[in-house]
Amino acid sequence: MSTDAMTSAKTKSRMNVRQMAQMGMLAAISVVLMLFDIPLPFAPAFYEIDFSEVPVMVGCFTMGPLAGAVIEFLKILLNFAINGTDTAGVGELSNFLIGCSLVVPAAIIYKKKRTRAGAVLGMVTGTAFMTVVGCFLNAFVLLPTYAKAFGMPMDALIGMGAAVNGCITNLTTFAIFAVAPFNLLKGFLVSVIVLLIYKKISPILKNCM
Repeated sequence: MSTDAMTSAKTKSRMNVRQMAQMGMLAAISVVLMLFDIPLPFAPAFYEIDFSEVPVMVGCFTMGPLAGAVIEFLKILLNFAINGTDTAGVGELSNFLIGCSLVVPAAIIYKKKRTRAGAVLGMVTGTAFMTVVGCFLNAFVLLPTYAKAFGMPMDALIGMGAAVNGCITNLTTFAIFAVAPFNLLKGFLVSVIVLLIYKKISPILKNCM
């Protein structure tokens, strides 16, 4: 192997190590942010917004959609290791898919159009996609799983929603009036925060790569 090839390989290896370290750091920050939950007036108490997707989105925009998915996976894995699970991993898998449905489409669009408009379009698309995915997974996977895990009938969960939102009368209206607004609001807030901080943080991350 020539000297130039060896130098290039070493440089690439160092970049990969730094990138993995950054992904781990962003995942750890995400786990910390998961501790700060904000309850919502239109949804049951077990729906609380956190800003753990902000570091994931920043990583996505800086390192690409695949890196964002890895950060999301590490975030879920770290949280699982710290707090365990009540759903045999079903909740964690669903949360991974919902998180990826926000950040990955946003990063794919931003990768093709690296402008503020591209970032906004990506995050709007990601928010819309996350809302659809979130409604589907909550209605058909998460809510039934939690009901079984805690020994509660589905009617009891729906009743918890109806107690804070009179528009909720069944599983469909639960998804429409609780899950959809929850995901829309989360996507909007995460997007606004990322827009405000990304340009200030991205040079730091890029210089460390």
